[in-house]
Amino acid sequence: MSPKLESPWKEFLEEIDSLLDEPYELHCLGGFAVVSAYGLRRSTNDLDYVTLIPFNRVPDLQEIAGEGSPLARKHRVHVQHAGVATVPENYQERMRELFKGHFENMRLFVLDPYDLVLSKLSRNGGRDREDVAFLVKTLNLSAGILKERYELELKLALIGPQETHDNTLKFWVEAYFSSE
Repeated sequence: MSPKLESPWKEFLEEIDSLLDEPYELHCLGGFAVVSAYGLRRSTNDLDYVTLIPFNRVPDLQEIAGEGSPLARKHRVHVQHAGVATVPENYQERMRELFKGHFENMRLFVLDPYDLVLSKLSRNGGRDREDVAFLVKTLNLSAGILKERYELELKLALIGPQETHDNTLKFWVEAYFSSE
């Protein structure tokens, strides 16, 4: 599936790109990733990113396009650094680039679907569960791969009661995956 850059994101991201004075690489997650990379039909007004390269430019990007910035007010969307997001250890090895070659100074990468699902584990809000259900069904994800990645790459990094995260994953597997 080749993602399509649609309004208002097209204009917003193109304007950001024109304002950057050096290459920026954003590692995207959240609703923007599910919508833009994996085809969920719903709106989202923020682009969450877990990593920005160069990292020291996070304040600059937030000033240019963060919530409340002139650019965000103009397009009614914004970027948001997700500083407390927990993602699997080796997520960078599995990312894919969105809209490759479209921008001059900006490269957007999205987490692979399993890593994206696991990034939603701690919060586990209503939209997170909807996103998980969509990704599992649409991409025919494997519960085995999800559980293995959880155990090997995420479990030790999670904050809070381990039992809560284990139970959330167990619930997701029972609710969204066909029996494996």
